[in-house]
This record gives sequence, structure tokens and C-alpha cells, in this order.
Amino acid sequence: MPRITPNLWFDTQGKEAAEFYISVFPNSRITRTLYYGEAGPGPAGTVLTVDFELDGQEYTAINGGPEFTFNEAVSLLVNCADQEEVDYYWQKLGEGGQEGPCGWLKDKYGLSWQVAPVVLTELLEDEDKERSQRVMSAMLGMKKIDIAALHEAADRA
Repeated sequence: MPRITPNLWFDTQGKEAAEFYISVFPNSRITRTLYYGEAGPGPAGTVLTVDFELDGQEYTAINGGPEFTFNEAVSLLVNCADQEEVDYYWQKLGEGGQEGPCGWLKDKYGLSWQVAPVVLTELLEDEDKERSQRVMSAMLGMKKIDIAALHEAADRA
């Protein structure tokens, strides 16, 4: 079965973005960089694509020009084990970007991320529907997800 590699379209900042992402995520690296040749369409010698891995997940960044930009229809989910991880990824990915609701943010390149603790899904799947709805209501009022506040909302009677 073929591997599926998300391809992220940038104007000209693909290498810069890949370097940023590998600095944020452990066990990450750039695996290949290709450059435009004389045939173009970009200027010869400039970066065409950058292949990189974020903790084993392959991605390709392409410098395709300004025709296309990111939007919220596609986002990358970071499943965090605890509040420390939520805080770390929220701060790192959000530098120079834009915070959104419910654990969503856009990084400085416009790529959307969801920074969410694994416990959020567990609480939302709770068999006690009133408890799960209290968690949903609490989450809808947050930007960065606060695990303690989620538990507080879940346990409120």
C-alpha cells in the first residue's frame, strides 16, 4: 500500500516552515530538499520542495507561489498527554500566529493546528451525557484547552 504524505503549499517559505516545525516536535528532521532548475517555474536555485518528518510522520512542503493559501478546512491535530504538552505546543505553534477557539490556532505560516489533550475526547465520550455536555460547554468557552477546567466542569453537579 502506498504511503500517504500530506503536501503543504507555501508561497516561498517552505524550508523556513519545515525548519520551524522540526524545531517544535521531537524526533523530527528534514530528509530532502529539491531546488528549481532552469526550467522553472520558480527561479533556478530556489527551494522547490522540502521533505520532512515530524516524529515519524512524513510531510512535504512545496514552494508553489501565492496562488493558494491555507484555511481551516484542513488542520493538524496534536494529541497531548497532559497540560504541560498543551502549554508547550500552544506557545510554540502560536508564536507569531493567531489563537482560535476550542484549542485551534494558526501558526505564523497560516497552517491550522488543533492542540488538544487526549483526556478531552475521553470526557466528551463519557456515558453520562450531562457530564459530557458540561465538558463541551466549558471547551467552547476556551481558546487554549485547560484540562483542570474541563475536569471541574465534568464534576460539577
